[in-house]
Amino acid sequence: MMAKRLLLAVLLASLSCVTAIGQESRSKARDRVRRGNEMYARAEYEAAIREYGRVTDKAGEVYAQSLYNIGVCYYELERTREAIEMYRSAVEASRGHYPKALYALGIALEDSSQWPEAKEAYREALAASGGNYAEAQLAVAHYRLGLLAMREGDYEGAETLFREAIARSRRRFPASHNNLGVALALAGRLEMAEQEFVVALKHAGGAFGEAAHNLGLCRSALTRGANIQFASLKVIETITAANE
Repeated sequence: MMAKRLLLAVLLASLSCVTAIGQESRSKARDRVRRGNEMYARAEYEAAIREYGRVTDKAGEVYAQSLYNIGVCYYELERTREAIEMYRSAVEASRGHYPKALYALGIALEDSSQWPEAKEAYREALAASGGNYAEAQLAVAHYRLGLLAMREGDYEGAETLFREAIARSRRRFPASHNNLGVALALAGRLEMAEQEFVVALKHAGGAFGEAAHNLGLCRSALTRGANIQFASLKVIETITAANE
């Protein structure tokens, strides 16, 4: 299972959001979400689930957010199947207009090796955003789609998606440059791949072992006029702080 804390750093921005609903329901929902957040912060996930679960469907959009928060707690508990169910319920409660829940659904589906379903969830997240999703999250959604394209052997599609991830990111994105280089190398475009590995290393301050490995393979192949096998290259599956 991929690192949970990384996922939550992206996902939990909406935990404290409350929209305008009936006065009494709004007050109760706000209190329940606040208490659930406090429990979550103390890693009391089961208690947080119970508290979020007290928000009723009369709470409007806050109800969808509470379902989403329950999904995040289940994901922390490595109860991925239940997390998937709650993310789907959150999307349904919001009538499909919940990009964060759709993105979280994609991550959980990937963890469960449900690749086509994960791809659809990421695409729906991008569509639901209407272009207004946070740029960092748009970048990561394209990045994950790029990885899925690589898994399918669609290197041209992966190239497009990794380039879009780089364009969407407001920060340097060495992991995406590395994976773009891998896609280009596997498509036989070694000179362009070499450039991407060089950029990945530069943006990581030289501390990027996977990119250095890939660059060495690429230059060796260029010298010999040979192709590179997929198994020889290192793809970055999870974005870590060092690779952002």
